[in-house]
Amino acid sequence: MTDTPRACVIGNPISHSLSPKLHGYWLDRYDIKGSYTALQVADQDLEKTLRELPAQGFVGMNVTLPHKMAVLEFADQITDRATLIGAANTLTFKEDGRILADNTDGYGFIANLRQGAPDWDPKAGPAMIFGAGGAARAIIVALADAGVPEIIISNRTRAKAEALRADFGARIRVVDWVQAGTALADANLLVNTTSLGMKGAADFKVSLDALRPETVVTDIVYNPLRTPFLDAAEAVGCTAVDGLGMLLHQGVPGFERWFGQRPEVDEATRRAVLA
Repeated sequence: MTDTPRACVIGNPISHSLSPKLHGYWLDRYDIKGSYTALQVADQDLEKTLRELPAQGFVGMNVTLPHKMAVLEFADQITDRATLIGAANTLTFKEDGRILADNTDGYGFIANLRQGAPDWDPKAGPAMIFGAGGAARAIIVALADAGVPEIIISNRTRAKAEALRADFGARIRVVDWVQAGTALADANLLVNTTSLGMKGAADFKVSLDALRPETVVTDIVYNPLRTPFLDAAEAVGCTAVDGLGMLLHQGVPGFERWFGQRPEVDEATRRAVLA
């Protein structure tokens, strides 16, 4: 056991994670004696890892794929938003040994939007989301909390989008993938939560011809930082918000809980993580 607080991010694979760079920068910036590492954890080792780390001085962890849903099985306390989303990305180890599970992805998404598009008004009109996975669930919860009146979902597999409507109710409208290019004309906010456009993935091929210049457009992909999706939106005159800020902001609540300092997300933070 050590007096120096330790935290980490777990996943499988994990070498791509930018979280160690982010939290390491904040630890240096605020002159905090602590550490943050990345641990590759196989499915069968998940429970053992969660039980052993607190005894080694770990005060918490971030969780990425494929463990975001599975960690809920081992949590002693789960926040309402993590329950609603059905996944956790932030765990805090209490002094009494209990595990608190939270999901800060939606918080990170909204904070990034507020920073990158300060004039965005959630109540001004519908939001449209491409994709129906775990990130979409977190974003739906955050948008509903912010007061967005309608959320349009379009996914390549319609059944997954319909499942979101079943879970989240009448505020959700499902649109077939082949009709997505037309439906986005209604959107006050357009969000890509799919892997389309990510480095090494297939291109994003939905037509954005119907996009209005006043629509705010954001992509949760951050590799590359400027996706073709965002480039196309900027060409129309839209405010385009990249996905890196969501990663940076979602890390804030955990860092504050674990190390006692609320970190700032600013241009210096972005530069440090991208370096």
